[in-house]
Amino acid sequence: MNIAVILEMAAASAQPPSVACAGRRLDAAELLRLSRHAADRFRDRPAVLYTGANHLAYPVALFGAALAGVPFVPLNYRLSEDQLAALATRHPGAEVLRPDELDALLQAPPGDAPALTTPDSRDAVAVILYTSGTTAAPKAALLRHRHLMAYVLATQEFGAADPADAALVALPPYHIAGLMNLLSNLYSGRRVVYEPAFDAGRWLRTVRQERITHAMVVPTMLARITEAVGAGPADAPALRSLAYGGARTPRHVIERALRQFPDTGFAGAYGLTETSSSIAVLGPDDHREAMGSTNDAVRARLGSVGQPLPGVEVEIRDDSGAAVPAGSTGLVFVRGEQISGEYGGAERGADDGWFATRDQGRMDEDGYLFIEGRADDTIIRGGENIAPAEIEDVLMRHPDVEEAAVVGVPDAEWGQRIVAVLVGTADPDEIRAYARERLRSSKTPDTVVLRAELPRTTTGKLLRRTLVTELADHAASEGDPTHA
Repeated sequence: MNIAVILEMAAASAQPPSVACAGRRLDAAELLRLSRHAADRFRDRPAVLYTGANHLAYPVALFGAALAGVPFVPLNYRLSEDQLAALATRHPGAEVLRPDELDALLQAPPGDAPALTTPDSRDAVAVILYTSGTTAAPKAALLRHRHLMAYVLATQEFGAADPADAALVALPPYHIAGLMNLLSNLYSGRRVVYEPAFDAGRWLRTVRQERITHAMVVPTMLARITEAVGAGPADAPALRSLAYGGARTPRHVIERALRQFPDTGFAGAYGLTETSSSIAVLGPDDHREAMGSTNDAVRARLGSVGQPLPGVEVEIRDDSGAAVPAGSTGLVFVRGEQISGEYGGAERGADDGWFATRDQGRMDEDGYLFIEGRADDTIIRGGENIAPAEIEDVLMRHPDVEEAAVVGVPDAEWGQRIVAVLVGTADPDEIRAYARERLRSSKTPDTVVLRAELPRTTTGKLLRRTLVTELADHAASEGDPTHA
């Protein structure tokens, strides 16, 4: 099934949803007409590259490419011209939609659009998304129509939304969550409101003015929203659902948001580009139960990513590939119809369909999944494997720590030293003592560094490799490469 079927169904519904951005609104029928005109333009191209921010041309280009039977490739518009040009060379002959050309895509002639037969594209590549590249050069993740449709059909009911429902999308167009928010909300019948770029104050105003009922944010966005709200509850009476995900979310940010939005249902989502968005969710009931519980195990669930979605299997394995018991840490493998795990035509899953996420995690007895970071980020100190997330969780409980990142740097004696890079007003010696009281001595940071901010991608993922490089360069410049 082609993802364009979602738009065709929405346009034919009794109350067609609409998409709005920057004061302009298109209902699903007009969006379909414009998309058919775009498809007529794209049909002889091998791909469609989108290089702009959120704009009404985005859904037109996405569905236009789907109707033309060619891949849609949204690129990070924040990249330099040279970087964008380098990515474009991977798609010779592609239609490149630049920011100053987007309005033209909305100016199709009036009247009927070209007659098109929606391609039967179940196994064709629908979207190519470049991974964020936090540990290596970005790779082209291939998502086929069947992967995207599997997620939508498993998580949404067609036309089930209330006519007043509206979803706010402030995530960038090259993020998997931004793409799937459009498909999911159109399928369920919600009005979609785009923010061209994220600003916490403007986000709150849009939530109030547009009577937004559903929204999704990444952790850095949620932190800025809670800061903008300040003391007391947020004025967002219509907001029923607020999802967050895309990176580790500090627990204190979640707890602050729950207090500020007491009538909003929170959902923590875990997924990857390669899995067509979320594969596990910590739902509103889980949040409420955890906040109100005196049971440490139940309260700890706020640090989990919830339970796997229907149709998704999760297995935790050791380095030999064997499944580990509940509570044990290992590598996270996933399997399901929505999961691709394919890069540029090369499958990276096992023969039985399992995809190695390269994340470390554990699952408790009740099926709640806890992500402990990328396997590549594991610190090996004196032969002991140490997950940075365990140390970060402890440090984040200190009242003077706003953000924490723990990395390993080369050390001649121990193999790696543990360095904690913090944002806040904490005293380094006090932090080391605080950690020593709550962790084994082998997990206590050897060095604590204070910074004004941590390096992150535009979607909030911590750039650990950048930190490691900067710390190593600093150590080398000081004349001792074994110390940070």
